[in-house]
Amino acid sequence: MSFLAFFLIVMSLLSFVVAQLVLKRAVAFPAKIGLSSPRFIWLFALGVLLMTISFFITLGLLQRFALSYLYPFQGLSVIMIVVMAAVVLKEKLTIQLMIGSLLITAGIVLVSMTY
Repeated sequence: MSFLAFFLIVMSLLSFVVAQLVLKRAVAFPAKIGLSSPRFIWLFALGVLLMTISFFITLGLLQRFALSYLYPFQGLSVIMIVVMAAVVLKEKLTIQLMIGSLLITAGIVLVSMTY
């Protein structure tokens, strides 16, 4: 894998993860003031933009790599979201969540070892 391909995979993952965090912040506004708030609109638009960037980078990567090769990297987004949600959003990590994340990591390692 070239440096450019690795960089694009990481950028796709990061834009997806950050989009999830931004959209979570956006929808946390109360319903009464949320939809008309400039902050909600800005966060929502940023989240959609980041999701769009992730989508198009992933489409470009699918032109060059097999889906079975790229999809395990998408599994890393689950782990990244769990960690970032705990750090950025101050969400509580449970033992089941941590065990599940470790199992996902083990699965990603096993699948990636086949290439």
